[in-house]
Amino acid sequence: MNFKRLEHTLGKLNTFSKQGQGINRLAYTDEERQATQYIIDLCEKEGMEVNVDTVGNVIARRKGTNSALPAVACGSHIDSVYEAGKYDGTVGVVAALEVIRSLNDDNIRTEHPIEMIVFACEESARFGFSTLGSKAMAGLLKKEDITNLKDKQGISIQREFSKYGLNVNEIKEAERSKEVFKVFLELHIEQGPVLEKEGKQIGIVTGIAGPTRFKLQIQGQASHSGSTPMNYRKDAFLGAAEIALTLEEAAQSEASRGTVATVGVCDVNPGAMNIVPGMVEMGIDIRGISIESREVVIKELYHAMQRIEKQRELKMSIIKLNDEAPVKMDENMIDSIKETCEQYGNTYTLMPSGAGHDVMNMAQLSPSVLFFIPSRNGLSHNPEEYTSLEHIAMGAFLLKEEILKHAKVSQKLVR
Repeated sequence: MNFKRLEHTLGKLNTFSKQGQGINRLAYTDEERQATQYIIDLCEKEGMEVNVDTVGNVIARRKGTNSALPAVACGSHIDSVYEAGKYDGTVGVVAALEVIRSLNDDNIRTEHPIEMIVFACEESARFGFSTLGSKAMAGLLKKEDITNLKDKQGISIQREFSKYGLNVNEIKEAERSKEVFKVFLELHIEQGPVLEKEGKQIGIVTGIAGPTRFKLQIQGQASHSGSTPMNYRKDAFLGAAEIALTLEEAAQSEASRGTVATVGVCDVNPGAMNIVPGMVEMGIDIRGISIESREVVIKELYHAMQRIEKQRELKMSIIKLNDEAPVKMDENMIDSIKETCEQYGNTYTLMPSGAGHDVMNMAQLSPSVLFFIPSRNGLSHNPEEYTSLEHIAMGAFLLKEEILKHAKVSQKLVR
């Protein structure tokens, strides 16, 4: 494999970005579609058949010697969050491309076709809707799920679909059947500190956490900060602070089962230094790979609400925004990667993924697996995100070995 070529491709791909401190290549923007075309051009140069489906997924297919066999598929995404790093998603795409290039370089043919997929709109940054492309491919997306989506500027997803020749009304045409795929593999940076902290080279994911998200509104009473004695206050923010600390304690008690809880939004109103907060809106994310463990934390949330409402004379209302089931990775695929790591001396650990990925939807279509390479300091969704070329090369080599194992080498042609 030519890892300098891989590095060059990654660097060129990341030139497609709006200006900013980091990468700004949001879904269905000119920058993202231009980057997509760059990848399409490279795939076609390698002799692959390339199609773009009705939601913008790129499907590049390398023929097998037996066209009737299901495809061995791999891929990831190239869209980004705001002010992103250079490696999230992109590593999985350029590594997959390098696998194809190296097979061509060595004149290796496989029995099964190989598909490289670049999924559209994996990130929720622009439209508040994640893994759109893989959901559509797996038949998990309905037209009404996205019809009314708009970004921060009020631009509708329907307008952007039309702009780039896509069609909201033809979502069903992006759906593919289980018979199409033999397996699916996704290589990704970890986006966390575990591999680096434990000194491991590869993280083999056993399951992907499903999030339950809530919007909690806490109503107190706004009043003058100077003339309202402490014992007469109905401070909505202090109620919110208690909720947050209770969630932390509950999640810590379930840490051994991989459950986490986050208060990522806390809007305090009226929002002045000299006013006791009268209302707070919180965004709460509770996720894990164990439904039972996640429910333990959710129950603690509801118990805390009842207790704090009474003690602080507050009123609370809660809306469940979504409730997604955890997704397990295929055990045989996990064992296969373990064997390859052991064969080549790669250190590895089995671990859950707290972040969602396209593979969780592809798991509805075929045996699937996700594996990680380290992220320096555990940083991601950050301009400081970094994964070394050494680790990327290791991941790409492992991806190639797994693809060849499943696609089966049929012949090595002599030039």
